[in-house]
Amino acid sequence: MEIDSRQIRRLIRQGRSRERTFDRVLRRQGWLDPVGETIQKAVGAFYDSLGAPGKSLKDLMHGTTVLGHPLHPAITDLPIGAWSVGVLADWLFVTTGRVPAVAGDLGLAIGVAAAIVAAMTGYTDHHETVGHGRRAATVHGLTMTVVVVIELVSMGMRLWAPDMRTAAIVLATGAWLLAVVGGYVGGHLTFAMGTVVNHNAFFEGPMEFVRVGSREDFPEGEMKRVEAEGLPVVIMRREGLLHAIGAVCSHAGGPLQEGKLEGEVVTCPWHYSRFRFGDGKVVGGPATFDQPPLLVRERGGAVEVKLAHPLR
Repeated sequence: MEIDSRQIRRLIRQGRSRERTFDRVLRRQGWLDPVGETIQKAVGAFYDSLGAPGKSLKDLMHGTTVLGHPLHPAITDLPIGAWSVGVLADWLFVTTGRVPAVAGDLGLAIGVAAAIVAAMTGYTDHHETVGHGRRAATVHGLTMTVVVVIELVSMGMRLWAPDMRTAAIVLATGAWLLAVVGGYVGGHLTFAMGTVVNHNAFFEGPMEFVRVGSREDFPEGEMKRVEAEGLPVVIMRREGLLHAIGAVCSHAGGPLQEGKLEGEVVTCPWHYSRFRFGDGKVVGGPATFDQPPLLVRERGGAVEVKLAHPLR
């Protein structure tokens, strides 16, 4: 069946109409690319300048170490919550006088302190974004940075110009509303684009041994990708023994079989997360989630694998 040019244009328009307005507008903002690249270079240069401690700090800011979960979303509730309480206290002070002025000041100050940590974790995560996701991350980061600046101005007015308290409260209220907008962008970045979401979360895989190849398919010191009931698996033979983990990097979906193998640790070729073949543990960020570990056995020349535990 032939399709004329008018039908093609109509199909294109229909495809565009189904895309969210936010994404459609974002795709037209080419100026965000050099801004995002500049931010990434600055963040990378900061951590590189610290040497080995910089790598450890970066892993901490991602949430790879200590938390074992993305740190940024866990932190962001603190400033939003504090600012929400602060704005409420401010307007109760203005309208009723029954709440002391210091209550709003305290909420603002706690929010600013938490927001500084949130900004550090957020810009660290931004360092690993690309393309459309980086544009969204840049908008989110810049928006929340503006929020922090406005809140600092409001704090300064309260401390050094008490007669301008009402204006400071209006500023803080505007910053809180802007933070809600920034929070929407951050949520879209995670829930619509899958940033920092575990990329193995929706696989299932075999809970009983299934055949994935023969002994000759897996030579010593090499990695090979296979499929096990829909689950991508990378298998490596080391000192005669086979080890297997999920082949899709939990951080951004990178192909681990194309990464660099050092001993029992594989480094993802995309963002350099590092995973241990023995148990799938993440040993270096930006990934925060482990790889699915699999049990491997060889029987009669056949290689079989099964998940060590269910993925969900």
